Amino acid sequence: MFNIHSVTGELGGKPISIETGKMAKQADGAVLVSYGDTRVLVTAVSSHEPRVGADFFPLTVEFAERFYAAGKIPGSFHKREGRPTLEATLSARMIDRPIRPLFPEGYFYDTQVVATVLSVDPEADVDMAAALGASAALHISDIPFNGPTAACRVGRIGGQYVVNPTWSQIDKGETDMEILIAGTANAIMMVEGGAREIPEAEVLDAILLGHREIQKMVKMVDDLRAKCGKTKRTFTAAAVDTSLKAKVEKLGTEGLMKALRTKEKAARYDLVDATKKATLEAIVTADMKEKDSKAADKLEKEAKGAFELLQYNLMRQMILKDQIRIDGRDSKTIRQIEVEAGLLPRVHGSSLFTRGETQVMAAVTLGTSDDEQIVDTMFQNSMRKFMLHYNFPPYSVGETGRMGGQSRRELGHGALAERSVKAMMPAYEKFPYTVRIVCETLESNGSSSMGSVCSSSMALMDAGVPYAKPVAGIAMGLIKEGNDVAILSDILGDEDHLGDMDFKVAGTAEGITGIQMDIKIEGVNESIMRTALAQAREGRLHILGQMAKAIQAPRDHMSAFAPRITTISVPVDKIREVIGSGGKVIRDIVAQTGCKIDISDDGKINIASNDGAAAQKAIDIIKGIVAEVEVGKTYKGIVKKIVEFGAFVGVMPNQDGLLHISEIAHERVNVVTDFLKEGDEIEVKVIDVDKAGKIRLSRKALLPMPEGMQARPSGGGGGDRGGPRGNGGGGSRGPGGPRGDRPRGPAPTQGGREG
Repeated sequence: MFNIHSVTGELGGKPISIETGKMAKQADGAVLVSYGDTRVLVTAVSSHEPRVGADFFPLTVEFAERFYAAGKIPGSFHKREGRPTLEATLSARMIDRPIRPLFPEGYFYDTQVVATVLSVDPEADVDMAAALGASAALHISDIPFNGPTAACRVGRIGGQYVVNPTWSQIDKGETDMEILIAGTANAIMMVEGGAREIPEAEVLDAILLGHREIQKMVKMVDDLRAKCGKTKRTFTAAAVDTSLKAKVEKLGTEGLMKALRTKEKAARYDLVDATKKATLEAIVTADMKEKDSKAADKLEKEAKGAFELLQYNLMRQMILKDQIRIDGRDSKTIRQIEVEAGLLPRVHGSSLFTRGETQVMAAVTLGTSDDEQIVDTMFQNSMRKFMLHYNFPPYSVGETGRMGGQSRRELGHGALAERSVKAMMPAYEKFPYTVRIVCETLESNGSSSMGSVCSSSMALMDAGVPYAKPVAGIAMGLIKEGNDVAILSDILGDEDHLGDMDFKVAGTAEGITGIQMDIKIEGVNESIMRTALAQAREGRLHILGQMAKAIQAPRDHMSAFAPRITTISVPVDKIREVIGSGGKVIRDIVAQTGCKIDISDDGKINIASNDGAAAQKAIDIIKGIVAEVEVGKTYKGIVKKIVEFGAFVGVMPNQDGLLHISEIAHERVNVVTDFLKEGDEIEVKVIDVDKAGKIRLSRKALLPMPEGMQARPSGGGGGDRGGPRGNGGGGSRGPGGPRGDRPRGPAPTQGGREG
């Protein structure tokens, strides 16, 4: 029934296989990738008719998490998968970015790739399996595609590079580097990852190691196509009318050359728009529109395409041949930078970073464990203590648009900035706060994500976070025509749009903490990457120097509006006493003080409050609960209960001791209530704590001796009525008649009464 074909290989020491012909046979291409116990079904489908009016490639990539793959039921109210999680969105972007440039120019057919996770093994990277499956499904299908591609992740543990480190190794922080690489057999297409201040040369070594692994997997996909690949569809991009192209060049070149040498973005865009309008009006006249509107619309669309191509070529020629960038800079110069820290009075930390016409404001909020984010994915159920959220409102580029949920682009930019900044955050044990950073893009003309890194770093220091070192980021660009290559530092929006590479590098003065590279051509080689990394480091050091003008080190105080978290430790066996039955004790402490209190299983207690006095009160109560009484020490206590043989006195929260009748006063005590009442506050001395933890108290040891009475040292009461004598003290009253009917014996050597 099934005509199954498969290929096998190895990745990171684990077997990996690609199979087709058994599942989803109506898709244009479908494969099942098996990697360890991970199983991912990836399908590719492309429409047979172009999208009407499209002037871009309508590709969508979906990463479909299925909780059953990990033996879990979704935690949502509806108990089914809903909108993609952040992790699923980032996985979809990871699949999309390396394959998108490999479709033919002018291919405007709706195309969809869906990776459905059927089984997930935390020790076998599901993202790598999905990326390989996407490439294989496209490659064996009839869809035009210049692949295949593959991806792998490289980590480093104990100084040794590891291909596809396991989830547990990454989650436990065993790796000091985690870099995802995607590419073809000949070139690198995408890089994404983070590190803990790793030098550029070592990061490049990891990337090249990953590319060697990619080449092995690409061969697997080629072998699968050789077995069962379909004949590719015939596709020819729409031919450019050479006469129309020449006419557009004649009409638009002068205006575009002037626009492309205009530094200010808004003025440049106005000149481009005016030139475009004049060119189109000269080609598509009003008379033509009246006579044949459809033909006029078609001609106008073709003229727009020719105009955009002219703009693309002129800008690239200007950079490669004339060595002049749009704003007049050379290839290495960074735009003017302005920085400010502490500009918002009520937030816990803030900064404003402006580089040219890109401006990002960052605001830091410090919270407690109550503010941690629940992370519930197929193989992860944890709490996130550090968050960076990136916003890109339409006004930042002078446009109107819908405001609401975040786009995939915003989520991706935020993840990159978060990874870059988090690398220098102090350990939670040293700084037990939940930290949220919000980066508001106020203006954008290139690399707002790297502006977010710079702004976040300054805002954290402004908040008084013990941030190890400032982190800065820079975006690099590439223009490549044949053997002519220009690598550009701190690219503008137009240089990103019309260029061949967007290469973002973030880090400290010592090394890289975050990296991302996207290529629009069919990959870059080692030489280009090495040069780009070296040039990025020069730019990063310059930016760090400019940031130091606003703030050089973390402030020695936090905002008055930020919670103060004090950490104390209690013995593990005392945690139950602090919590109390059903949480009664801890709720009472919170009610009395208004503090937020978080207790860990290891005995660490975090007490958070904006009120220092309230926090100290909570600390005193907790210390009182767990404190151990000391023999010979005096305590103020409350009489909790009167009994015939004495009284029970509370000397510590939840700790009572016995004040025996013989230890209440120097004189004879016949009735306890003659001397004490419940609720009385009295001073008592601890005279003994036995092995079971029972506390014996004395009041008379603190009272002056009445005149004429012979002093007898306190030894504490023995026990209750009829019990044996206390250790070194008087026994309790024995059974029998009233006190006056019993003969007295000689006083014991350690004081107290005989039984």
